[in-house]
Amino acid sequence: MAGGGNAIRGSRVGAGPMGEAERGEAAPRQAVTYFCANEHRSVVTFSTEATTPDTWDCPKCGLPASLDSENPPPAPKIEPYKTHLAYVKERRSDQEAADILDEALELLRSRRKSGDIIF
Repeated sequence: MAGGGNAIRGSRVGAGPMGEAERGEAAPRQAVTYFCANEHRSVVTFSTEATTPDTWDCPKCGLPASLDSENPPPAPKIEPYKTHLAYVKERRSDQEAADILDEALELLRSRRKSGDIIF
């Protein structure tokens, strides 16, 4: 059926004129404003019975936000990515690394002399 049907668009079955009568009254709510270090202002709605948190993640930038507009929480310190080699260098001195390398090379050379096939 193309075109001129009598379907009501944008409405669901059973919805009244406002929909409020079927769903009941909305619970009492409170709007709480949070502020982040990037000066974003986020308004979050909670039930009046709910305990509002002291901090909230800013939906715009992801930084932590607080209720204090004058002193928003600082951005968390992010540790730079470390490679496996960086972690190894933290655990071993240069001398220890040289000793381990010499030991591994000596083992490989002895296996070669004995005829082992080394890939």
